[in-house]
Amino acid sequence: MWHELLIAFALLMVIEGVMPFLSPGTMRKMMQVVVEMDDHALRVGGLVSMILGVVTLYLVN
Repeated sequence: MWHELLIAFALLMVIEGVMPFLSPGTMRKMMQVVVEMDDHALRVGGLVSMILGVVTLYLVN
């Protein structure tokens, strides 16, 4: 189990690093938009992301 968890974490880090590597200016602009969002919008975005992740895991397994 720990092995799979570490693989998933490593893949997450690779995916998260693609955008700042390819387009750092766009990444800065995106982060500025996130900073200006209210807490409710961030929570809804996080909830949607978690639900999509769980559904994807269910479909893959």
